[in-house]
Amino acid sequence: MLNSPPVSRAVEERNRRMLRARDAMDRGYAQPLDIPTLARIACVSEAHFIRTFRATFGETPHRYLQRRRVERSMFLLRESDRSVTDICFDVGFTSLGTFSRTFREIVGQSPIAYRRSNAPVPGAVPTCFTMAWARPSSFGEDGR
Repeated sequence: MLNSPPVSRAVEERNRRMLRARDAMDRGYAQPLDIPTLARIACVSEAHFIRTFRATFGETPHRYLQRRRVERSMFLLRESDRSVTDICFDVGFTSLGTFSRTFREIVGQSPIAYRRSNAPVPGAVPTCFTMAWARPSSFGEDGR
């Protein structure tokens, strides 16, 4: 078993603060969230929040929020027949163009193409496996 060095109290507290902000993003992904609000939740300055969030989670708060919104939209595209526009606004995007561009950047295809290629096949694979397999990565193709 590997012995890892103990985490300092300062690092532990920093991580706890970043987790509070990330949890707020997970709960309120469809609501308008801004850096000042998230920084207040984490009890740090705005600039420090952005740097620390990225250092802790490997992506900026904005990208994390976009990815969470896209993940939710992927589920809605697979499991409902609602329009792409309705889904776009329901998950917190304010522009269909931004939603479509962001979706394509993260997933690799348009929302409509994703819906077509991921139509549910009743009883074929448990939903938990489908969701885990279809979850977008925050890393590029080369793993960075």
